[in-house]
Amino acid sequence: QVQLVESGGGLVQPGGSLRLSCAASGFTSSRHSIAWFRQAPGKELEGVFCSNHVVGSTYYADSVKGRFSISRDNAKNTVYLQMNNLKPEDTGLYYCAASSNRVYSYTWTDTRNYNYWGQGTQVTVSS
Repeated sequence: QVQLVESGGGLVQPGGSLRLSCAASGFTSSRHSIAWFRQAPGKELEGVFCSNHVVGSTYYADSVKGRFSISRDNAKNTVYLQMNNLKPEDTGLYYCAASSNRVYSYTWTDTRNYNYWGQGTQVTVSS
């Protein structure tokens, strides 16, 4: 059974850090591009970060540049999103998604490219 399970969300103060995990089962995550999306209340789903499995490139939203990073632990079939210097506008439900197709810098935010999705983990940044 194919599954993506996110964890690591929570309540954090502005300036704090969280590390989200995306554990894959039923498929090999290293053979998929993995992306993180988020959805704030009343807003559309937004691409946050992506790890391209074909060329090893990463793509990210301008709003998280220099603060977020993505990494993989292939032995654990898990992808991480490290989030530092969190801001209130980072609040939202964070999802990870996997694509068996190659994604590009101009396509990675298109949700239609992703085959599998997790259920999400809530991140709240508030004082």
